[in-house]
Amino acid sequence: MILIKDCFYIESPEVTDGGRGWDIAVGGNRIVRIAPQIETDELSDLAGVEGTDGVVEVIDASRMVVIPGFVNTHHHFYQTLTRALPEAQDAKLFEWLVYHYEIWKYLDPEAVRASTLLGVGELLKTGCTTTTDHHYLYPRDFTGDIVKIQFDAAAALGVRFSPSRGSMSLSKKDGGLPPDTVVQTDREILEHSEEAIRKFHDDSELSMRRIVLAPCSPFSVTPELMTETAALARRFGVRLHTHLAETKDEDAFCMETFGKRPLALMESCNYVGPDVYFAHGIHFTDDELTVLEETGSGVCHCPSSNMRLGSGIARVKEMRERGIPVSLGVDGSASNDSSDYVGEMRNALLLQRVQYGSDAIGARDILDMATVSGARTLGYKRVGKVAAGWAADLALFDVHRFEYAGALEDPVAALIFAGYNHGTAYTIVNGHVAVRDGRLTGYDEEALFREGNAAAQRLIRKARSDGS
Repeated sequence: MILIKDCFYIESPEVTDGGRGWDIAVGGNRIVRIAPQIETDELSDLAGVEGTDGVVEVIDASRMVVIPGFVNTHHHFYQTLTRALPEAQDAKLFEWLVYHYEIWKYLDPEAVRASTLLGVGELLKTGCTTTTDHHYLYPRDFTGDIVKIQFDAAAALGVRFSPSRGSMSLSKKDGGLPPDTVVQTDREILEHSEEAIRKFHDDSELSMRRIVLAPCSPFSVTPELMTETAALARRFGVRLHTHLAETKDEDAFCMETFGKRPLALMESCNYVGPDVYFAHGIHFTDDELTVLEETGSGVCHCPSSNMRLGSGIARVKEMRERGIPVSLGVDGSASNDSSDYVGEMRNALLLQRVQYGSDAIGARDILDMATVSGARTLGYKRVGKVAAGWAADLALFDVHRFEYAGALEDPVAALIFAGYNHGTAYTIVNGHVAVRDGRLTGYDEEALFREGNAAAQRLIRKARSDGS
């Protein structure tokens, strides 16, 4: 059990005036009470709550803003190993992909493990408690189960994890971008996707392990695979995801290859609906926004990556006004180049204002995208609020530091508008402390740096040794 005492500010529908001085009691994996002056001896009635052991950890939150843990709906963890490489710093998406594929094709089990730990660790330390990962590279000579490696790494750090079983079936010889050694046949992909669902997917309300199916993009798989993946996902009741409408090059490819724009292609594959969400969604037309609205299809906004690659500005303000579900993702760490979730929120706020003006979107609009909207995108109905009965997924930020001086009239907005050190004091996931006093509890951070850096250097050396 955890008792969060004397909060400086709580972002919750259950409090008034920010709940200053109020407490939050956590029992098992849920928030059980929010009230002024809860005493530890009052928690004896929680002894029977599943997951409690009678021990109460008390956290002094008198300097802290307590908000729901964030939900990250798009990432590529393996890219943490190839950040800011000189040869790709100024490339556009297609050229950027071609360059990196020649390094990523050497992914091995240790690289997948280390990169997952790195990505999850950065997310946890910046307040993210639920994340997906879109892993679509399956090297032919890889030994081991990539999905299992990722789940094991995520469990070690304690994050709520809903990864995509991604896929690519079109290599260079088929008119795609990746080398032959990292793609699979449609049959292999569908068989492995079903296996991943059967082995790992848990659809319980506060599940720590879920599976999403996610062919990489319209230019990396066949329409037949998109169609069959959609049918498979619906047979098992799992979510669907893919990259879409990220660049004008993608528009041109789809028109030349299929005679359709990307979203029309998805419609023909039955790859739209409330169980589907697309990463990026920058270049949707007015008519296409209507399709998203009418089908309930969602969009994950990735502002840092979109700026980094010069891809454009998504029409987030207009999407939200139409009721299109919009969530937030940090995207791959080689196109960001970090997993700083609060930094992503700040960029989302500022980028919409560049496009639409200073009143385009507010701090709590961004918070909604980062919490409840993201949770619903991944199928969670009781994740994303600080409220009794909801998941005990919380981010605690110490705002009594000089970088927040003068910004505490609205402490939640201060986290997004002000400050530059985006680390939490505590991150709590499913009722367990994953970050304590700004440090990961599940892994030694110095060891993680050494392991991640060694894996990165190994991949780069292999690529350079064969002239890639």
